[in-house]
Amino acid sequence: MTICFFNNSFKYEAEAVMKLFLPLQTFDFLFEEYPADEVDVCAVKRIQSLRDENGYILSVSVTLKGEKREMFSERSGEFSDTEDEAELCRSLYKIMQELTGITPAWGCLTGIRPVKKVNRLLDEGYKKDEIFSILKKEYFVSDEKLELAYRTALAQSGTLRALDKRSYSLYISIPFCPSRCSYCSFVSHSIEKPEAKKLIDPYVVKLREEIKQISLIAAGLDLRLDTIYIGGGTPSVLSPEQLEAVMDSVKKSFDISKIREYNVEAGRPDTITEKKLEIIRDFGATRISVNPQTMNNNVLKAIGRRHTAGEAEEAFRAARRLGFDNINMDTIAGLPTDTVDGFRHTIETLCRLDPESITIHTLTVKRASRLFSEQELEVDSRTAEMVDFGQKKLLETGYIPYYLYRQKNTVENLENVGFAKQGHECLYNIYIMEEAQTILAAGAAGSTKLVNTETGKIERLFNYKFPYEYVSRYDKMMEKKSDIIKFFNNI
Repeated sequence: MTICFFNNSFKYEAEAVMKLFLPLQTFDFLFEEYPADEVDVCAVKRIQSLRDENGYILSVSVTLKGEKREMFSERSGEFSDTEDEAELCRSLYKIMQELTGITPAWGCLTGIRPVKKVNRLLDEGYKKDEIFSILKKEYFVSDEKLELAYRTALAQSGTLRALDKRSYSLYISIPFCPSRCSYCSFVSHSIEKPEAKKLIDPYVVKLREEIKQISLIAAGLDLRLDTIYIGGGTPSVLSPEQLEAVMDSVKKSFDISKIREYNVEAGRPDTITEKKLEIIRDFGATRISVNPQTMNNNVLKAIGRRHTAGEAEEAFRAARRLGFDNINMDTIAGLPTDTVDGFRHTIETLCRLDPESITIHTLTVKRASRLFSEQELEVDSRTAEMVDFGQKKLLETGYIPYYLYRQKNTVENLENVGFAKQGHECLYNIYIMEEAQTILAAGAAGSTKLVNTETGKIERLFNYKFPYEYVSRYDKMMEKKSDIIKFFNNI
């Protein structure tokens, strides 16, 4: 399908709205022209009014499978990119809703952080009913999703208010996995490949150097370390010696006695051993994740996981025996071959295990994943029913939603939500999703996010994506770290 733009360049938002209705469609884009021969086409126009020289017209037309719909709106004054883009996207949404018969629960709200909008309105003094009215009018969001976003915002409020403005979190990337899951699009290397496995030792050496450099920069700026998150990939794919080396660098570089939270994604059960759990515990981690994604063996096999549901349960129980009292477990709704009954079994099993937090993700089919390239799209059409059951069950069991985000190409345009028992909300997850705190990142594909808490200004610095680049071009990459100093010196 081709999307044409006339007198505007609102490509990003227009495509995002179209993907709400045509999630796996590939789009072509033209500016100031129509395609020579196109069956399905969308035109987004902003043109001067012939009747009023001080006015202009916003126009959207869509032809889909032989049916055509158009919408117009008249505007006055000068062009306003922000308002015009929003109005055009609302019109495009209404047309696509009519043509497809689909009504997305999140309406035309395409951003990945819907809770930020609720938090902003709360900060401005709006009440619940006023917030709902505003977001319904602007984005057509359903009552169900507004309630979810509002409850999440309330759960975050105390954490966000108590945030130290000179604090930061440290993210450490371990971009290696034992094998690649079919749905995965992350920059993560399977150590099944010998060349990837050989990279781990030199990668760890450079990673330890970067951790030390970040500590020196932060100390020079009088920034205070608040939380640590070691993620991936699968951090527990490291050998005990490699894992200990990374965590020892953290311990020697930072005063971890003063931090409020130390997360390690223990990750896939087939990489978790008691020895690794002991290292994670002894080096100060306070929260870990054991991530089965599903507790159904047939689904685990379908997505390329090499462990069983029983092994996931045993990994959780081993962590309990070793004293971990803050454990998260991840699930994914809509996995290939899974069913509503299968997902219900997963949620009920995890609730019986009673971890401190459970995260419900919705399957996202990214182009970089094997699932997309092989077109293994045998997902249950009732993914929304899975998510609905999971969320209601967790609420009934005493978990509360505390962070929420959305992604492009998510099945049925649904969301990812972290649920936790009261007092066990992951601070790092809240801060990164609400963009409330600076995150200094170490490792391949690490994204440093610099936040000016006074103005809301955000700048980003990106490490090299791939481990081989990270190792071979390490010195070049480290030259960018001076930008951290410049950012904070200008505040």
